[in-house]
Amino acid sequence: MNTFSTKPEGDGIHTAALTASRVVPIFMAALLGIFIVGGVGFSRIEAVHNAAHDYRHSMSFPCH
Repeated sequence: MNTFSTKPEGDGIHTAALTASRVVPIFMAALLGIFIVGGVGFSRIEAVHNAAHDYRHSMSFPCH
């Protein structure tokens, strides 16, 4: 199974083909990231929000 194929163009430059086996994991990772940032970062549960806030600070991510 070849998920990363290249094919030469007229000028010798190779291009990568995006197949469904590559697009689906990328899309799912993006959805998971949006859920974590949106769901946990804006959570009304104080303990969950504070844990996410402390983790962002420990990773040197500016959040405010």
